[in-house]
Amino acid sequence: MIEPGSLIMPKHFRCPRFPFGIPGAVGEWSMAVLGLTMALWVPGVWAQGSPVQASQAIQNLSSQGGGSSSGGGAGAFLSPEVSTAPSATPSTSTAPSALFSRFLGPLAPINSPEPSGGLPPAAAVQMTAPLARPQVFGSNMFNGRFKAEQFTGFNPEYQMHVGDQIALRMWGAFTFESTVTVDPQGNIFIPNVGPVHVLGVRNGELNRHVEANVRRVYRANVGVYASTTAAQQVKVYVTGFVTQPGLYAGLSSDSVLYFLDAAGGIDLARGSFHDVRVLRGGRVRAAFDLYDFLLDGRIDPLQLVDGDTIVVGQRKYSISVAGEVMNPFQFELVRPEINASSLLTVARPKPSATHLSIVRKEGPKLRSEYHALADLGNVVIQDGDEVNFTSDKYPGTILVRIEGANLGQHALVLPYGARLRDAFAKTKPAAQANAAAVQLFRRSVAVRQKEMLDKSLQTLQAMVLTPRSSTQEESVLREKDAQLALQYIARAKDIQPIGQIVLGPKQDVPNVLLEDGDIIRIPEATNLVMVHGEVVFPTALVFAANTSVDDYVEQAGGYTQNADNSRIVVVHQDGTFSEGDGSDIRAGDEIMVLPKVDTKNWEFARTIAQILFYLGVAARVVL
Repeated sequence: MIEPGSLIMPKHFRCPRFPFGIPGAVGEWSMAVLGLTMALWVPGVWAQGSPVQASQAIQNLSSQGGGSSSGGGAGAFLSPEVSTAPSATPSTSTAPSALFSRFLGPLAPINSPEPSGGLPPAAAVQMTAPLARPQVFGSNMFNGRFKAEQFTGFNPEYQMHVGDQIALRMWGAFTFESTVTVDPQGNIFIPNVGPVHVLGVRNGELNRHVEANVRRVYRANVGVYASTTAAQQVKVYVTGFVTQPGLYAGLSSDSVLYFLDAAGGIDLARGSFHDVRVLRGGRVRAAFDLYDFLLDGRIDPLQLVDGDTIVVGQRKYSISVAGEVMNPFQFELVRPEINASSLLTVARPKPSATHLSIVRKEGPKLRSEYHALADLGNVVIQDGDEVNFTSDKYPGTILVRIEGANLGQHALVLPYGARLRDAFAKTKPAAQANAAAVQLFRRSVAVRQKEMLDKSLQTLQAMVLTPRSSTQEESVLREKDAQLALQYIARAKDIQPIGQIVLGPKQDVPNVLLEDGDIIRIPEATNLVMVHGEVVFPTALVFAANTSVDDYVEQAGGYTQNADNSRIVVVHQDGTFSEGDGSDIRAGDEIMVLPKVDTKNWEFARTIAQILFYLGVAARVVL
């Protein structure tokens, strides 16, 4: 009996005479592949490195061990504590660096941690890095967009300042049109009228104010229109916890966000989004809380003047929020603790969230809490807490679709834990339905099939790119094999398995448990047989009893030159399959003729053949 978690060695590795079953150079191949496979199966390894890094590890291993199966191979790859002496004979092998650079580019260095503290290698590779902290809320705020656009629109609250330009037009009994500038005394000069004091006048009242002064001279028959054309250029200091403190130029109508963006934004590691102050003459002129802008779009307008100073304070308190929320960020607090219900305003839980967990640091200890979102009245969040919103919903019902020859409902709502017989009881098969070949498709099975396919492709890629060549001719052959393999890999990566579950003996079919999202397909009875793959004319043929696979292939035009007539897959309507030209053909079957693998490397050819066979069964695809 095989224990869960056991490592099953492929049968071609087992041999009574050799530790890995294959002598000589082939044994070196097998040991390298076994070492890679074991490394991929050990939990945690795949998360810490790419298949290319695993390939590089085997390449380095081969160069250290000099190609000897006794001093290197899988044993040295799995146990970094075992030292291998280099070969005394200088190696004339040609490293496959050209293949790596051509197909994958420069290889990244392996960053796997070395075992420490006397831990065995298995324990060392299972160690994983801690989860990264969420990003700071507002971290994407200052990315250059504020400083790219200056505010030149009409602001009725803007007050006239020295240097502002005003477009003045007068018509009627006296005409005048010019752009006048507010002088250092706060006046503009109008011919025949004299100086008009406008310093401090609101933009919304500017036209009435100028018109009232003109009426003192021209009581009638003269129209007046006055409007600001451009705000004054100012220079403002930006300091505190910003990325690049300094003196920055802008318009007096520009917002605080413009100058903060010009200074590189708030220092995310230390700066505060709650404490932004504008100092004028050493006193606080205005204070801003940028969370109001981030969450509600509110920011008070402020007219800046030369010499103003924008100061960003230091962040004091913060918490981390993750899980089922719209805003999974690190939030800043204005106080060392807040009520948990107020956190909902900034975190904004998703509709699926039901609970939150709190991990709190109390000295050297960690304390955890767990609360329902509906009961947060007395729950307190403190500085440094890690809050995770979760969805603790238990399935009460599942939704199953019925497709094919069914005259009843096509969507069934069944209780959680329902079985196939419960779905059968609510179906109405059509007269032409083939009830004996019911098919079941499941999303989770398709995902798992895709994972297994990807792992096989990664192993194939590592296998074809890691071997060393002893001669130039062998290197050319290996390069051709690599090109062929990478073509197969590129095409196979885009294939999605269908996730079909092969139902077992008929007496066990009604007891199969159903999952949410399952698709039950009732195929129609048919008298056709599909023939495709490496045949001359892929087509559908009428089923005839006592007709062999070769007969159907002959009716489809025969095998192509690329066909491997020893690799024929026959897939039946119920999902079962058989292999070989001696298969029993039934109505509704699919005959798939797989292609030959044009390579002289038997290990490489065997691996590709297995992948092609798997694609034929799991995805009904022939590459």
